[in-house]
Amino acid sequence: MADGLQRLNPGAVFKDCDVCPEMVVIPAGSFTMGSPASEPERISDEGPQHQVTIARQFAAGKFEVTFDEWDVCVRESGCDHNPGDSGWGRGRRPVMNVSWDDAKQYVQWLSRKTGRSYRLLTEAEWEYVARAGTTTAFSWGNSITPQQANYNTKVSYASYTGSPGRDQDAYASFDRLFEASCRQTVPVDSYAPNAFGLYDVHGNVWEWTEDCWNASYTGAPTNGNAWTGGDCGGRVLRGGSCSSSPRDLRSAVRRYTTASIRDFSFGFRVARSD
Repeated sequence: MADGLQRLNPGAVFKDCDVCPEMVVIPAGSFTMGSPASEPERISDEGPQHQVTIARQFAAGKFEVTFDEWDVCVRESGCDHNPGDSGWGRGRRPVMNVSWDDAKQYVQWLSRKTGRSYRLLTEAEWEYVARAGTTTAFSWGNSITPQQANYNTKVSYASYTGSPGRDQDAYASFDRLFEASCRQTVPVDSYAPNAFGLYDVHGNVWEWTEDCWNASYTGAPTNGNAWTGGDCGGRVLRGGSCSSSPRDLRSAVRRYTTASIRDFSFGFRVARSD
């Protein structure tokens, strides 16, 4: 069990209870949030770029929250919703079909259970840990392959700077089109971690963050805090999913969704403060 996070070395891994998510200590630091105008397939809500400074270490989930972890919350009456798995399996696959409201219920339960301050990552923290010191479109560079993340290679817009493109055979019928658009999630340790030791920041499931939605970064916090003004009925999802095209897995991509919506591609990862 970790007490003061400031006393731990960056990269240290810990759990606050047997059934709690594994956490990684994230170093303090500064980064440029958002994408440059030169980034292929950039969207306007990814700017303007701005400097963010995170003054204190915090911890982030090593993995997206899994069905195993969520199911404990349900058994202990901390979570009301028992999400389906679309027949793909539970266990170490990321929990899905959860709303922002559901994710908040989980972190509140985890805080009560451990006596620690669990929460969702802020949008700035999410991009900071996803980039892990990089400035490229993805945490490993400016291109992507199916060996690096779980995304959909079969949609018509699946090519990103030379990544695998559309599978023409998948469009032979409506049924095959639907099947292609619903590529399954995979266990959360199926791909290599980034430089901060986090898995699946690109792909598998979209991850809810704390922030209210704003259509640009004009006026955004520069200290890593959540943006609590704007459209707070809508929240920000990050990272893309197994059904996303590769362009939506970029570190800067943002998605607006109503906080109460559940979808097979929506999950989350947790954060912890001192």
